[in-house]
Amino acid sequence: MPRLRLAMAQTNPTVGDRLGNITALLAMARTAYDQGAQVFLTGELALTGYPIEDLALRDNFLALSDQALHAFAHSLQDEGMGDMAVIVGHPSGPQVVEDDPTLLHSPARAQNRASVLLGGVVAASYAKHHLPNYAVFDEFRTFVPGDTGLILRVGGVDLGVVICEDLWRSDGPVASLTPYPLGALLVPNASPFERDKDTVREPLVRTRAREMNTTVCYVNIVGGQDDLVFDGDSMIIDPSGTRLASGPRFHESLILCDLELDACDPHAALPEHTDLVTLEVREPGTQALTVTPLPPTNDLEILWDALVTGTRDYVDKNRFPSVILGLSGGIDSAVCAAIAADALGGDRVYGVSMPSVHSSGHSQDDAGVLARNIGLHYRTEPIADLVAAFDNQLGLTGLAAENVQARARGVVLMALSNQEGHLVLTTGNKSELAVGYSTIYGDSVGGFAPIKDVPKTLVWELARWRNAHALAHGETPPIPQESIEKPPSAELRPGQSDQDSLPEYDLLDEILDLLVVQGLDLPQIVAQGFDEELVSEIVGLVARAEWKRRQGAIGPRISSVAFGRDRRLPITSSLTTFDRGAQHPGE
Repeated sequence: MPRLRLAMAQTNPTVGDRLGNITALLAMARTAYDQGAQVFLTGELALTGYPIEDLALRDNFLALSDQALHAFAHSLQDEGMGDMAVIVGHPSGPQVVEDDPTLLHSPARAQNRASVLLGGVVAASYAKHHLPNYAVFDEFRTFVPGDTGLILRVGGVDLGVVICEDLWRSDGPVASLTPYPLGALLVPNASPFERDKDTVREPLVRTRAREMNTTVCYVNIVGGQDDLVFDGDSMIIDPSGTRLASGPRFHESLILCDLELDACDPHAALPEHTDLVTLEVREPGTQALTVTPLPPTNDLEILWDALVTGTRDYVDKNRFPSVILGLSGGIDSAVCAAIAADALGGDRVYGVSMPSVHSSGHSQDDAGVLARNIGLHYRTEPIADLVAAFDNQLGLTGLAAENVQARARGVVLMALSNQEGHLVLTTGNKSELAVGYSTIYGDSVGGFAPIKDVPKTLVWELARWRNAHALAHGETPPIPQESIEKPPSAELRPGQSDQDSLPEYDLLDEILDLLVVQGLDLPQIVAQGFDEELVSEIVGLVARAEWKRRQGAIGPRISSVAFGRDRRLPITSSLTTFDRGAQHPGE
């Protein structure tokens, strides 16, 4: 039974940074080569980053990507690694599609490819067949589907190649390759993180390994790209469903594994529309390999790491030196500050306390304790005089007077951002964004929202987990206990509480999950035992707040349905069930 030494590169590419991405891949390839790897497998579009969205429609982007691919092949050869097969994900194009009637009205001309580099040239290539067009994906707009399969004969073993969505679909390449006696299936992926992805991703890979009676080698990218977070969690699963190797979550890694695979059958019938390419590669190395431990399985730890990763990469990839946020002493700003400090280090986080006449002393104290615990920069900028100027000139009362406080804080943060170069973090959570419980151009001001996809009840859970994690590691818990325990309040009027305008968050979040994430309508939610008047009110609040969400900052996506790419509803609509909600603050 032949032995194949496989290396899988779990990298964190930056979209468009071909040179940086190739430099990272070359460094990993060198390590893999020095460890005796015969095949080096990268993630989906690892050369350009993922998703490239409408960059795939630009001929110059595609031409430069093709140049980078060939430069990568030459570099591997020049550095003495030309006898290791390198399978790299990249876009290619433009493709000629004028004769395909299904694509006549599509702007797509590129293909999502995995190409094999060997001996300084492109020895083979495979184009993704199934182009996802749901949730966060819009690949049918940007790519042309492939129609030819690929099998690589390497060291006496046949290796199939498919890309990401091709594995999720039981038809197409999977159906074609299943009857064929593959030694292994190589699968480059760019699979975004979402909570509970483990309940579908690994079971799918196990199912395919068993059904196809082959070892599935699944490599995923890591890192943040705008609002998407990629968690890695690469894996090799044998035909019995056993995990042979793993990649860590949210960290770049090189996974090396020796695979004892069935020898190829030279008499086996090749699947229709499939190319068989024989590659002459080096012999497998004999060096001892390090086994990568299994990634963490604690749900809250995984979610925290996702938020930290998304925040860190948005800041770093967009070259911001630091972040700034308002510290109210409340739970949301405390959790956002802790996420930012874990992502960037406390020295790159700037917190500003902006007390008004309604700010309580304990809230200011809690903000100061948070700043000391985390080690961030901290200053106080009172806004009472700024607010008074607006009130006196405009004669503001009621809701208008409340909201001018939040807008004054937004002006302060943006002014400091402009002056000092910080990225402003906005601290709103998913529950508030859902029902519009925020002040537009006030507490919604910012360029990135770390907890945008985190319901309020989960914010509390994460805060308690982060403090417990610190204690378990002999560190100071970052989040003051008082911020966790006190009733939430915007403190825009005396004695204000969130529950003056909203139901208890436990109840609100349960209804919001049914409405937003599970996509149920009002009658379906009521049928589950909820009060019809309350559900109607919440449905109305969510509908009327769409205009606010459209203007809000992006943030890390951790659920299966986040506000933004996943959920697209009209701002202007006339649905009777949306007209029955009560007035709420924050317009």
